[in-house]
Amino acid sequence: MTVYASRNRTDASPKRAAEPTCEFLGRIAGPFWDQVRDTINEWWSHLPDHAQPGLRSRLLDRNFDTNVYSALWELYLHEMLIGSGYTVAIEPGIGTRGKNPDFLVSRESEQFVVEAIWTTQRLEETGPNRLLPPDLADAIDSVPSPNFFVSYTLEQTGPMTPRQRRLKTELTQWLASLHPDQVIAEYERKVPLPKHTWQEAGWRLSFEAIPRSPGKRGNPTSRTIGIHPAMSWFGDESGQVLDAVKKKGGKYGDLALPFIVAVGRAALFPEDEDVETALYGTSVEYVHNSTRAYGRQPDGYWTATYDHAHSQVSGVLTVSNPAPWTWTKNTPVLWQSPDPSSLSAPALPVWATAQVVDAHVEHQPPTYPIYTALGLPKHWPVGDAFPRRHPSNAG
Repeated sequence: MTVYASRNRTDASPKRAAEPTCEFLGRIAGPFWDQVRDTINEWWSHLPDHAQPGLRSRLLDRNFDTNVYSALWELYLHEMLIGSGYTVAIEPGIGTRGKNPDFLVSRESEQFVVEAIWTTQRLEETGPNRLLPPDLADAIDSVPSPNFFVSYTLEQTGPMTPRQRRLKTELTQWLASLHPDQVIAEYERKVPLPKHTWQEAGWRLSFEAIPRSPGKRGNPTSRTIGIHPAMSWFGDESGQVLDAVKKKGGKYGDLALPFIVAVGRAALFPEDEDVETALYGTSVEYVHNSTRAYGRQPDGYWTATYDHAHSQVSGVLTVSNPAPWTWTKNTPVLWQSPDPSSLSAPALPVWATAQVVDAHVEHQPPTYPIYTALGLPKHWPVGDAFPRRHPSNAG
């Protein structure tokens, strides 16, 4: 048994908005995606037999993409640990609260515990920058538009999903009536881009046609929607990291071993400063006796408590936007606890490290790049995810 069966795949189109991630990974054709599937299958085979069915089920979950990405995150962590020379036990029966963490990691006399958690930002679903429902976005992306992208504004939503056939017909006719070179010439004379408003069943959408450059016209695999509205997000990235570590940090009680919470961060603009604030508190600058000094507010995971309440977490490992296509590129960072009561967490040679020194955060790069522990080439997957097909310069 494997996660992805070997079969002839012919659909190389990008992921559709309404398409579950597991279905996309299973059907997308091309050498780039064959490498992804083969690697996931191989890494999954490295799991102990008892752990394989549960993780496979999560990787193939059609209902919740979060389950797929969290399973990929755990698969990546497991492979990184065993590729670094450690033995990994899955869900060991340790701790004092009757719950089992993800990994007990061992090598000779060294042991530590790793608990994985995946975080993702949620889109704001109301307001002027709303995104289209996935099925409606897919309908627009299926409109043949060899010469133009479109941007859109969702001005009003109706009580029921509108008929997609009428929307597609109207958009097709409008875009076919435009000539890209003429629109470009007019735009250079400060003429606004062509606009079109569509209304039906209480819905109101306004579109703007954006000419494709001559060398990128006629590609049948290219999406029609070129620009979505600027996205609004619930919550801040610092708060998400803090909440994730709080959720996992005290879940298992006393482990009597160094304990690392591994946070896979799906973020629009991931910044180290957000993690610094979440774990070490907000950085402040003040003047004392005419001398400029620096400190940390007591609002971080390790600085907001007293009597060492969070000392059981030895470190927090973060990777920004981990996914198969970034596994060999994004460096893990181990944020080390400043609490003297914390057990010291080992730092793998493929991890960068961060620690607080006199209220400043000092960073050290990894000794080796991450791909060396994953058993993958530096530039992996090789090739283009969505290679151009049947180019045409038709105008």
